[in-house]
Amino acid sequence: MSVAEPPPVPAPETGPRPAGAPGNDAPPRPPFAQDWRRIARMGAVGAVGQIFISLSNMPVKLDGRAIIEGILSLGYLSLVVLPLAAGSRVGHQLRREGVPFHRPGAHEVVGGAACGVLVGGGLSLLAILIANFDLREPLVNWSPILADLLAFNRGTAFAVVIWLALGAAVGAAGGLLRVVPPAARRVLWTVVLTLFGAAVLESLTTDLAEGMGIEGAVDWFYAPRGGLTISGAIVLALGSAVLAVAGRGRIRQARARIDSLEGPARNRANLGLILATGAVLVILPMFAGKLTNELLANVGLFVLLALGLNIVVGLAGILDLGYVAFFAVGSYSAAVLTAATSPKIHPELPWFVALFGVVVLTGLVGLFIGAPVIRMRGDYLAIVTLGFGEIIRLLFLSDWLSGWFGGSQGITNIPGAEIFGLAEVAGTDPRSVFYLVLAFCAIAIYVSWRLERSRIGRAWMAVREDETVAEAMGINTVNVKLLAFVVGAMLGSFSGAIFSAKVGSVFPASFLILVSIVILVVVIFGGMGNIVGVIAGSAVLIGVLGGPKQPGLLAEFSEFKLLIYGALLVWMMLARPEGLIPSVRRTRELHQEELAQDAWLRGETHDEQDGIGTSATGRSGAASGNGSTDRPSGDSS
Repeated sequence: MSVAEPPPVPAPETGPRPAGAPGNDAPPRPPFAQDWRRIARMGAVGAVGQIFISLSNMPVKLDGRAIIEGILSLGYLSLVVLPLAAGSRVGHQLRREGVPFHRPGAHEVVGGAACGVLVGGGLSLLAILIANFDLREPLVNWSPILADLLAFNRGTAFAVVIWLALGAAVGAAGGLLRVVPPAARRVLWTVVLTLFGAAVLESLTTDLAEGMGIEGAVDWFYAPRGGLTISGAIVLALGSAVLAVAGRGRIRQARARIDSLEGPARNRANLGLILATGAVLVILPMFAGKLTNELLANVGLFVLLALGLNIVVGLAGILDLGYVAFFAVGSYSAAVLTAATSPKIHPELPWFVALFGVVVLTGLVGLFIGAPVIRMRGDYLAIVTLGFGEIIRLLFLSDWLSGWFGGSQGITNIPGAEIFGLAEVAGTDPRSVFYLVLAFCAIAIYVSWRLERSRIGRAWMAVREDETVAEAMGINTVNVKLLAFVVGAMLGSFSGAIFSAKVGSVFPASFLILVSIVILVVVIFGGMGNIVGVIAGSAVLIGVLGGPKQPGLLAEFSEFKLLIYGALLVWMMLARPEGLIPSVRRTRELHQEELAQDAWLRGETHDEQDGIGTSATGRSGAASGNGSTDRPSGDSS
């Protein structure tokens, strides 16, 4: 019986693609040929979102933080984001094979304006409801000041009209963003992000300017009551626009040049970037005040925790919701071994000597917790780890162990960390705390980097991708996952030991389950499995919003941290599940079926390295969603 030969693979297309194929634009649509059902749906969602934001009292709380003096505050900015996003999103088109892709035009502007009117209509409706009904009884969070804020202190009728007009204008601006050329759009976004970033970083910039003796120049940019001055905003806008035009494509070219390096040249480039970053982090605290150094120390503690959780979640794929248990064990064990006020035993060991005991004890706790639950998978494992995290906290809180750990009274008067008997690092000197945290972050980064590229790291990633296949390939999945649990626990113990020395006391209330959730959000937001992404996620979330009890640059968001964390988590899962700075391997895993589908639609799933094509059967199998792809393992998206 003869085997039928597979049909030949079509050669890559060299001529122009047919009309309607990706890469060919159709003429713009008529301005009023809108998908009114889509506009109504997005406008209704946006209106509900506007009402929810307003009734949460966010605009009133944030109105005290000025972006540009006398023109825009953070409160009003929170009310115009949704019309802008809806107006831009309503004109979004997907490029599909055989479906015309219309060039942007007046159609997008009209659709954005119509959607913006509906979104702004939510605030108009809210203004009418506030004026005619008493909403204080069912909705207790909002403030009566909201009515004046929505009306600009001019009455309900003005509020109704102005928010319809503002919604239309902002929505049209969102649609216009799709019409302007990409170069102009890039300049515009650079200006907007520069102004917003300068306003958000006001306290940090002022603190650094005082340390460098240039506070006079900074005072010209910032108003006495906060926010950018009008003249300062104009100068920053012009400067950022010039830099955006002058540096067009430079950053992308530099990144492409670095990515193209291989072997020793790539290692030298990476080493240069690491040394430059390290030099900045060493020099920056010397010119910063206590506020900035305290912020940097808090960010560093969460970087340490996130690096440990990244081993467990990012590399091994174990959803651990009780990671705060290792943070607590590290803090309490360091306190017991170093403090003279420890209830049961108080050996008063030097901090560095006690650190070895802390790491060993936390590793044993990780082994104790992981051994009975590591054979579970998915949601069951997450629920059990969540329970163990709470069990550890309740044990420290219980009267049963109060003779060892102080119960609800905790352990106080914990000495600082002695550095080889030469200096003592304590919370009264945030700069020294940051340098200690920076040293341990460097150790954790190196350990994570070496493990990721080792045989055990590849085994972790194999388990994460498909545990059944990894087990079939001969990997002892139980031992591999248990090792990830123990290593993650040890890295988390570093942060706990530094935390106890920094604060000088430990209490069970410092180790709520919320800490685990925040660390998990940091890892997901930054990019699971990527060390740089985890660091970036910690800097953005903890540095700007703050931790569960630690303040960030935007102290006004303290009441809305959990709301923003939840919104960011939902958005990341829907729009960018690989994270802010994703791992290349993780990106391929999440978008593997999309890559296979795209290759099948193009009809050319050939190997770009050796030119070997695949059969039509292989292409249809890849497109069927079975997770297989014919792209080479080194190919990128």
